[in-house]
Amino acid sequence: MSKKKKFVLENIAIESYAAEGKCIARHQEKVIFVEGVVPGDKATIFVHRNKKDWAEAKVNQITHFSENRVKPFCSHFEICGGCKWQMLPYHLQLQYKEQQVKDQLRRIGRVEIQEFLPIKGCEQTSLYRNKLEFTFSNKQYIASKDLHTDLSSDKNVLGFHAPRLFDKVIDIEFCHLQAEPTNAIKNFIRSFSYENNLTFYDIRNHHGLLRNLIIRLSSLGETMVNIVFGEPDQDKIKLVMEAIALKFPEITSLNYTINTKLNDTIYDLEVVNYAGSVTIEEKLENFKFKISPKSFFQTNTKQAEELYKVTRDFADCKGDEVLYDLYCGTGSIGIFLSKNVSKIIGVETVEGAIEDAKKNAELNNLTNTHFFAGDVIKICNHDFFDKNGHPDIVIIDPPRAGCHETLIQKLLELKVPRIVYVSCNPATQARDLALLSVNYHISKSQAVDMFPQTHHVENVVQLNLK
Repeated sequence: MSKKKKFVLENIAIESYAAEGKCIARHQEKVIFVEGVVPGDKATIFVHRNKKDWAEAKVNQITHFSENRVKPFCSHFEICGGCKWQMLPYHLQLQYKEQQVKDQLRRIGRVEIQEFLPIKGCEQTSLYRNKLEFTFSNKQYIASKDLHTDLSSDKNVLGFHAPRLFDKVIDIEFCHLQAEPTNAIKNFIRSFSYENNLTFYDIRNHHGLLRNLIIRLSSLGETMVNIVFGEPDQDKIKLVMEAIALKFPEITSLNYTINTKLNDTIYDLEVVNYAGSVTIEEKLENFKFKISPKSFFQTNTKQAEELYKVTRDFADCKGDEVLYDLYCGTGSIGIFLSKNVSKIIGVETVEGAIEDAKKNAELNNLTNTHFFAGDVIKICNHDFFDKNGHPDIVIIDPPRAGCHETLIQKLLELKVPRIVYVSCNPATQARDLALLSVNYHISKSQAVDMFPQTHHVENVVQLNLK
């Protein structure tokens, strides 16, 4: 292979799936990880990263389409980066996700998994999300195929950020990720803003009235809308909010937030309830949850139930255990398992999430749940365990970066009889399992698909003390 860092290879056969949405091709005995293809394709590829033993590439043109491909159902496919696997039949998506988990646990963790259970797929492979966030921008992303048309990048648009471009947004007409009235609300606001000459946010220069649109739907038929404004112009804000309230009286909770900061986070800002209730209600099995505009909740409600069922099965509670739920968020896993244990101790860094967890426990008339705000690696010391009880079962559901090594060492010291590790990143999970395997058998592993049409996958592992 060429020693150049960047070059083009023509008509390269795509052999197999690798991980993270990439596939494997080979050229002169070097492995190339390629984006934008599926096994069975042949393609002209652009190698943009060339190392001694491997390389990374993007597809320039597919010269032969795999028989495994299906026609994507979204008009924004290949431009929007949200659903990159629409061209794959769903059974192959599940196959590749399951393969990814097994490969990463075996290759990175190098631990023996006693039992791999089949991946749990989704019954609903589109319109499955309960939350979407759209961005207003005065800079439209134009795909390379449209560069020579009369389209202008200086256009007000409402949609999703273009992949790897912070200041360009793809104008989305219809998104298949969330059910109605999401698209109707989004398209009305955009049209109304055009008619009233309202300014869309300039992401690079930080000015403009309309900044973000966040829509939540609950499985109980409730809708929450939060519009984020980049300027505190109360007359224009009222104009927008009144129009939405009049057009969509079915909205359960209509809110707005003023964000003049340089970043998009709203967790440190006041959310103003303009009409309707402050929260909407969600349900998992028989447990109820109040969702506020700043609440974290699993974005696929139906599949969250499946994920939590696997977690409950792996916890294998007998009814008299003390269960610690670390990185507990708004307490949904602990609450879901609360009837099977004597006591739940939840720990989470975000104070607002803990407040939500306490409210949700009260909503479900639970008296055996106790939630604490603080850094897991700081709060979980010997005094904390002495005060709240030695854990019989620990559930850990960390962010993508995985567990801090300090927590791993603490778990090894405690010698908890059983750990259930829920992960949104099997690679960092595998790394942590390798450390925990000093004292634990890795008994079971089961992948759960929360996000059809993407390469993302959750995985649950049961560990038992040796």
